[in-house]
Amino acid sequence: MPASSPTAPAAGEPTFDRRYTIVVMLILAGIVMTVLYVEGMLIPSLPIIQKQFHVDAAQASLIVSSYAVSGVALSPVIGKLGDIYGKRRMLIVTMAAYAVSVSVTGFSPTFLFMVAARTVQGIGLTILPLGMALVREEFPRDFVPKAQGILSAMFGIGFAISLPVGSWVSYSFGWRVTYHSSIPVVASLALLVFFFVRESRYTRPNVRVDYVGAAFLGGALAAIVTALSEGESWGWVSPLTLGLVAVGALLFVPFLLYERRWKHAGREPVMDQKLLANRNVAVTNAVLTVAGLGMYLALFALIYRFEFPPISGGFSQTILQAGLDIVPLAIAMIVFGPLASILVSRVGVKPLALFGGTLTAIGFGVMAYAHTLEQALLFEGVIGAGLGFLNASIINLLVLTVDPRDMGQATAMNNVFRNLGGSVGAPIAGSLLSTYILTVAPGLSVPAPVAFQYAFLIAAAITFVGSLVTVAGEEVLGPRAARGARRLPTDGSSDRPSGAVPARGSP
Repeated sequence: MPASSPTAPAAGEPTFDRRYTIVVMLILAGIVMTVLYVEGMLIPSLPIIQKQFHVDAAQASLIVSSYAVSGVALSPVIGKLGDIYGKRRMLIVTMAAYAVSVSVTGFSPTFLFMVAARTVQGIGLTILPLGMALVREEFPRDFVPKAQGILSAMFGIGFAISLPVGSWVSYSFGWRVTYHSSIPVVASLALLVFFFVRESRYTRPNVRVDYVGAAFLGGALAAIVTALSEGESWGWVSPLTLGLVAVGALLFVPFLLYERRWKHAGREPVMDQKLLANRNVAVTNAVLTVAGLGMYLALFALIYRFEFPPISGGFSQTILQAGLDIVPLAIAMIVFGPLASILVSRVGVKPLALFGGTLTAIGFGVMAYAHTLEQALLFEGVIGAGLGFLNASIINLLVLTVDPRDMGQATAMNNVFRNLGGSVGAPIAGSLLSTYILTVAPGLSVPAPVAFQYAFLIAAAITFVGSLVTVAGEEVLGPRAARGARRLPTDGSSDRPSGAVPARGSP
């Protein structure tokens, strides 16, 4: 690829190639949008898959939860391997594995085969953290917030495309075609990464991988996420649900003991507790965990409300119509994510994240009292705008604070917390819809209107309280960050501020 004139580096920053930056940004944006499309298009197809394989709803939910469980368990491992061997190399490996799993899933001959293929497909959840780590290494510091805004917009685009298109393809040509149609796109993106993306500036090939610690952590997370994903189907107080939660919690004991022993031997653990204790890292993880919980709780309730009859407070939409009804939320994310990426450098991360969290909470709150479809679609736009501002701004606290050499692990662990929040939100909504019911005929019950109202109000309260955690962070952009930088001594006697990222080759 021909090189363009590199931009003049800021103090402490390596030299960057703007043209290359744009190419990488387009590739990463395509990857994010495609992964979200592949995963989102499955949702409208679940009833058909359930019928074809002759399984019940609880079993069919394993198609979704197996993906989430493996993704959560693999995220810290893949992130650490990215720090050691290079983010580009691991991105190619994960894209290749994802392409193969997507290919075979569409040809699944049995239900168990499909669950196994979906488990491998969970590696797709590790792609975004690797991409975010590359953003910090390959992009000029002033362009990082814009990149995060673009990636946040891709969430909206992928979401907007996947549900309506997936619904139409599934019902017109069969659910297997939804997978077949994505195979060439996934394979092409993997090739683009191979040919056009450079290797990481920061690698540590001499560091050993803590596979035993990773196994303990993966097992603990997998047990807990499985229990949270299936709790509504199995029963929240059933021996299976409580047993899995107990197993997951107990596995943290040998994990922490082994990690301490590993660190005392002078090696790096798979989960750096010092890194997670960093103020901005902890704040980002906490805010996105709670935001994910609230978002999935509300969206799960919203999809069901669109499809349920008016006696439930619903709107009697078909699956295809329900998919189209989510588009206003996605469009708002597409519009306001990039806008947030422009504003965040001027006003700072904390004010914009607080505004986004508050706006999202207001959207959830008014959705609880929406009585018409038009009102629901309007309030969706408010929620989408808030999520666009929140997601595009808060991630900058992490990526502009962490040493680039630890960026793969930091973004991967953030991905774990984000998905843990999401995995809790949907079961909570399902529990509410199963608890508050109306009997409309013998043997026929539907959720009561109050179930949806409670779901939206709980999501509003959780999101608002969670966004307040942002106050504890240390500003890295905007006027406050600039004033803090000017107050630093220039004689080298001060430690590097937590918002600063070391330049290439710095300790």
